[in-house]
Amino acid sequence: MKSLVIDANVIVKWIFPERKDEEHLPQALYLLSAIKQGMVKIFQPSHWLVEVASVVVRLQPKVAKDAINILGALQFPIMDNPEIFYIACQLAERYNHHLFDTLYHAVALHQENAQFITADEKYYRKASKEGAIIRLADFSIFDD
Repeated sequence: MKSLVIDANVIVKWIFPERKDEEHLPQALYLLSAIKQGMVKIFQPSHWLVEVASVVVRLQPKVAKDAINILGALQFPIMDNPEIFYIACQLAERYNHHLFDTLYHAVALHQENAQFITADEKYYRKASKEGAIIRLADFSIFDD
């Protein structure tokens, strides 16, 4: 079974599938379906729900409460040990990137055989050489 870490920008697509500017929506919804079917195991950094909620409340405040309840019910395991924060800090410094973004990648690097799925092309271009990262556009449940 694949172990994955999912960036907030991917999760937001689940909340707003009707938005016209959401790229790679079919891949995001396929990922959600794979989660619901128990085909993948998810690990998340401690801030993931806060980050998603902050985007949701900015875009559509009226759906924030329901979105938080639904996402919280997924009960993704949280990875927040000091080693993950240390790795994230190294990535943030190395790539001059926001720590909130690098925390997702750090979880994937720390968790054996995990992959970080992101729709953040800018971060992907910077950090892909670190490994354990895949663009949402390239995601398939069937790839090793």
